[in-house]
Amino acid sequence: MSLDAHTRMPGRSFADRILRRGPLEAIATTIIAAGVVMLMQPFFLTLYSWSFATTLFGTVMFIIVSKVRE
Repeated sequence: MSLDAHTRMPGRSFADRILRRGPLEAIATTIIAAGVVMLMQPFFLTLYSWSFATTLFGTVMFIIVSKVRE
């Protein structure tokens, strides 16, 4: 058997493997952290202006993802 056959989950599509709670919660948490960093940096007004929207998007994404199956 090839290495690829061992690493793939049988019967699962690419979307089923990626669209799971763990990876999506990690992405949402990273977006929230990026929004907080954007809020605290003193150099670029554009980043500061988008910080609330970014943090809000990450928070809403986290809430929605927390309802996804394991």
